[in-house]
Amino acid sequence: MNVQLHLEDSKGSAYTGDLSNPSAQMEFSIAGPHLIIISHTEVDDSLRGQGVGRQLLQKVVEHARANEIKIMPLCPYAKSVFDKDKSIEDVLR
Repeated sequence: MNVQLHLEDSKGSAYTGDLSNPSAQMEFSIAGPHLIIISHTEVDDSLRGQGVGRQLLQKVVEHARANEIKIMPLCPYAKSVFDKDKSIEDVLR
């Protein structure tokens, strides 16, 4: 699955499909130069159970690591993954 990252002003998203109508998307706010706040994850029903949400989160984590940014997961899905996966806690705020 091809996951893209889109950044614009103080918002961003990791998504699959077309940016204007993504099949899966993780939205976040850019709360300064060193903090991303993940607010929402949505995956089309046809993609559920395929690990797409995890791939979206991984794209955001990779961006955070590359840019020395911390992540605050307010989205219940993202928070649950951070709670379970210690391998990504280095970017957790």
